[in-house]
Amino acid sequence: MSSSPVAAVIRPEVRALSAYHVPDAEGFLKLDAMENPFSLPAELQHALSEHLAAVAMNRYPAPAYTELKQHIRTQFKVPDDWPVVLGNGSDELISMLAVACAKPGAKILAPVPGFVMYAMSARLAGMEFVGVPLTSEFQLDAAAMIEAIRVHQPAIVYLAYPNNPTGALFDDNVMHDIISACTTSIVVVDEAYQPFAQKTWMERVSQYPQLVVMRTVSKLGLAGIRLGYMTGSPELMAEFEKVRPPYNINVLTEAAACFVLQHSDVLEQQAAELRKQRSLLATALAQIPGVQVYPSAANFLLIRVADAEQVFSKLLQHRILVKNVGKMHSLLENCLRITVSSHEENTRFLAAFAASI
Repeated sequence: MSSSPVAAVIRPEVRALSAYHVPDAEGFLKLDAMENPFSLPAELQHALSEHLAAVAMNRYPAPAYTELKQHIRTQFKVPDDWPVVLGNGSDELISMLAVACAKPGAKILAPVPGFVMYAMSARLAGMEFVGVPLTSEFQLDAAAMIEAIRVHQPAIVYLAYPNNPTGALFDDNVMHDIISACTTSIVVVDEAYQPFAQKTWMERVSQYPQLVVMRTVSKLGLAGIRLGYMTGSPELMAEFEKVRPPYNINVLTEAAACFVLQHSDVLEQQAAELRKQRSLLATALAQIPGVQVYPSAANFLLIRVADAEQVFSKLLQHRILVKNVGKMHSLLENCLRITVSSHEENTRFLAAFAASI
């Protein structure tokens, strides 16, 4: 019997990783993944089904995705004539960025705690990841970031705006100073939660040649179709386009996005409702003794309790799934991340949480 080839051929850094774990949520109230709880109105669902039924699934997608990119430019105010690069979710864009920049010795830098895929993409591409701790208020440590950029000369710096898992919006002046310090680095402002922040760097992308603005339609209510996009200087986007897998956006995703983006008012109304529910949920949680609620510009709330493990376990008994982020970083000790949902689901969560705290 031949021995396993794992040790011989799989890179050690890959063997040392754990796979990205998504817990089984069957039968649970799922408040761990920042999904939009609202579906499309029935009449739009019916029209979408007819639209998708006409898609030629026997053909490859049109390689340039011209129509989809135009809808993205129009609905999301991408500067005129600036290139758009598409990804199968923003995760694929993050991977593409790493692949394009993975020179020997290259590094990726980001504040921590932050989105886990920044570090994961670095390791998968054979790059070093440098994490710079946030302040105790979950804001950027400007001096530490700028010094780390000077010392490490990273290929890519990620700034999530707002940040996951904290929900905080970083100070614009500090971000400007950090971006300006990146004279030989690409700076990616990740705006995955922009519909809930209502602030953006998109209109400033042309002011910084090193700046890339990246977004996803997942949090808007289209997580299932897996679509991300980014824009930046034509020179940068031309290079990233070279590492984009051909036909990476399938015809059903393309057709669904083109259709729904023509009805973006529905998505905007849903985002407005979630912003309203975020405020109500934050107020309700803050009134519970022993709960610290952090400011959030995203569609989730970060809270701190005395014993997050115990509260998390008790919520599971109530069939409610939130994200226990306490072990992600020392700054997040005893913290839970809770997706903001509909009024009905938030009410159910609050009742279970009050019984679990």
